[in-house]
Amino acid sequence: MEEESDTRKINNSFLRDHNYATEADIISTVEFNSSGELLATGDKGGRVVVFQREQESKSQPQRRGEYNVYSTFQSHEPEFDYLKSLEIEEKINKIKWLPQQNAAYFLLSTNDKTVKLWKISERDKRPEGYNLKDDDGRIRDPTTITSLRVPVLQPMDLMVEATARRVFSNAHTYHINSISVNSDLQTFISTDDLRINLWNLEITDRSFNIVDIKPANMEELTEVITSAEFHPQHCHTFAYSSSKGSIRLCDMRQSALCDKHCKYFEEPEDPSTRSFFSEIISSISDVKFSHNGRYLMTRDYLTVKVWDLQMENKPLETYQVHDYLRGKLCSLYENDCIFDKFECVWNGSDSVIMTGSYNNFFRMFDRNTKRDVTLEASRENSKPRAILKPRKVCVGGKRRKDEISVDSLDFSKKILHTTWHPHENIIAVAATNNLYIFQDKVN
Repeated sequence: MEEESDTRKINNSFLRDHNYATEADIISTVEFNSSGELLATGDKGGRVVVFQREQESKSQPQRRGEYNVYSTFQSHEPEFDYLKSLEIEEKINKIKWLPQQNAAYFLLSTNDKTVKLWKISERDKRPEGYNLKDDDGRIRDPTTITSLRVPVLQPMDLMVEATARRVFSNAHTYHINSISVNSDLQTFISTDDLRINLWNLEITDRSFNIVDIKPANMEELTEVITSAEFHPQHCHTFAYSSSKGSIRLCDMRQSALCDKHCKYFEEPEDPSTRSFFSEIISSISDVKFSHNGRYLMTRDYLTVKVWDLQMENKPLETYQVHDYLRGKLCSLYENDCIFDKFECVWNGSDSVIMTGSYNNFFRMFDRNTKRDVTLEASRENSKPRAILKPRKVCVGGKRRKDEISVDSLDFSKKILHTTWHPHENIIAVAATNNLYIFQDKVN
């Protein structure tokens, strides 16, 4: 990730923008499917927008890699829980694609309480020539039918349909923060603050509670679950992170209720650096298995850590995302930014990791060369094929021309959600209500 090479390599490909952004337009999750041909975003208004990659054409080879809107649908609506007098937001918390099995695509989307399985399919033919109804769809009088017709399929304009195939509800008392599809392609988990439930994709009326950390007396509650994910190859293994900065690896073969973990990853705290904010900034906001299944990556407020599954006592690698904010934790606590939940993501070969920061900055760390780069997703460099230049943050002393002072960072502009194409160097970055897609420079 050498900085000079990055200025040449990374190139903007697509920008989704609303001139008059509302709260409902703020993107709350982004996810590539397993082939990278589709990219889904969810927003606070409960909508899912699916983008499809342009197919390569001989006349316009440079258009390969551009993503255009493929389908838009309302996944969740606002609801009201009358028993608890609680409003349930329509905001999409997570989207997960299922591996493609046929011509249709399937994805899971969730808000705070309900997970839905959506089927996205194409239709370019329609049946015509019914016997019992006319072309307008009106029922015909059977006495007027004198001959039998064989219905035929006629071509029509391509139509992309999204239909809800399953609704998984009434299983979570607390807010769902993550979902993960199992490698067996038959089950998935949904996770809230205190419990993890295991579902079968075919069964909506019951789930199995596999983790429950709720104490008998809620006053004794000391930590909550922040994220959970299945192992990419072993269908019996999953990991979940906590607000205390620990990760537990569980094996479903050991017992039906996985309250006892098989591995426990936690870095001992340095007593010399302990402060009022230590517990808040150590809370893990995201946990991700590497594609090869050997490593775990976690994101807390200031760092990204890579853990080897064979070494529980300390992380293999630690990367400082925005260490220059360590002196500003007091003001970040006052404006609630210290509670922001940043996601992290691997590239397709597990050699580079990416995560977001403030001022619409996002960070990339090359695990092999140990180089890192800070890039910015902004309106200024949103022109197609514009080249991104590395950014630097100046902490104190004399500021250079190309640096930005830590005091002038905009904390309302934050990149919480990112995703990386599974096979190519194409990334998608959500900055408030804008979706930026960058790719390696195309000659």
